[in-house]
Amino acid sequence: MKFSTDDLIEGIQSGNKRLIAKAITLVESKKEEHRHQAEDLLKKIMPLTGKSVRVGITGVPGAGKSTFIENFGRLAIAKGKKVAVLAIDPSSSINKGSILGDKTRMEELAKEENAFIRPSPSSGFLGGVANTTFETMMICEAAGYDYILIETVGVGQSEVLVSDITDVFLFLKIIGGGDELQGIKRGIMEMVDVIFINKVEESNLQKAKNTKLELKRALDFLPSKEKSWKVPVVLGSALYNEGLDEIYSKIDEFIDLKKKKERFDVVRKQQSEKRFEYWVQEYILSTMKRNESLEAAYFKHKKNASALVSNPSTEAKLFVEKFLNKD
Repeated sequence: MKFSTDDLIEGIQSGNKRLIAKAITLVESKKEEHRHQAEDLLKKIMPLTGKSVRVGITGVPGAGKSTFIENFGRLAIAKGKKVAVLAIDPSSSINKGSILGDKTRMEELAKEENAFIRPSPSSGFLGGVANTTFETMMICEAAGYDYILIETVGVGQSEVLVSDITDVFLFLKIIGGGDELQGIKRGIMEMVDVIFINKVEESNLQKAKNTKLELKRALDFLPSKEKSWKVPVVLGSALYNEGLDEIYSKIDEFIDLKKKKERFDVVRKQQSEKRFEYWVQEYILSTMKRNESLEAAYFKHKKNASALVSNPSTEAKLFVEKFLNKD
C-alpha cells in the first residue's frame, strides 16, 4: 500500500513505528518518483526536528558496540527518554547485500515501547554511515525520539565522517594485543568527544587503567575539539552495565557545555552545510547520467584516466569544464 505524505507525517508524529519505517524506506529509495515525495516529506517535517541528542558510536569490530547501545538505550529509557538506533551494516562490495542483523543483536532493546531500531545498509558509502543517515535522523527527531544513537560499521579511519552528523562522538575501545594505542588514528582521536574502554574485568583492570592513562596523555598532545572540554576516558563493561551511567552523565555534560558556549547550534548549521555540499555532488552526478552526451564524455575521460593517458585529476578537470560549459 502506498502512503501519502500526509499519512506518513501523521504516523511519524503519532509515533507509529510502521509508518516511521515506511518514511525511512521512502527516503532511502533511489527511484525518481520516491525522491520527489521524500523531498516533500523532509521539507514538511523540518519544523519538528532539532530537539534530540545525536550520538555517533564507533569502534573496531568486536568492541561491543551493539551491546553498549542496547544497554545504554535501556538506561536512557529507564530515565524517561525515547531512543532511536540507526545501526549501519556494511554492504557487500560484490552484490551490495547486507546482513542487517542488529535487531537480532539488540533483542531486549527492540522489545521496549520507547525504542526504535532501524538497521540500514551502508551501500558502500564511506564514513561508516549510510548516505541517507542524516535524513533518517530528521525523521526520528520529528517522531520525538530524545536520543538518536548511530552505530557505525567499524571500518577504520574514514569513520570520522560520522562526527559531521552528530552532536557527540563516542569511541569504544577494548583491551588487547600489543601497543594499546596501535590502530587508533589521529583523525579519530581529534574528533572524539567521549571514550569508553569496554569489557573491563577484574583480570584486566590494571591494564585498562594503564590504557586510560596512555589515552589521556595522547589526547593532551592534540588540539581540543571543543574549548573547555577535556575528553573523558571511562572504564566499564556494557555487558554488566558498568560505567554506562557515567557515560550518560558525560554526554549530558558535553551537550550542556556546547549550549552554554553557544556552539551547539553553530555546529549543527555547519553540519547542514556539509550535507548540502554532499547532495550538490550527488545531484550533479545524477544530472550527468541523464544526459547522453555528458555521460559519454564522462566515460571517455574515465577511460583516459584508467589508461593513464593523462593524470586522473586532469581528466576530471576536463570533464567538469565540459559539464559546466554544456559542451
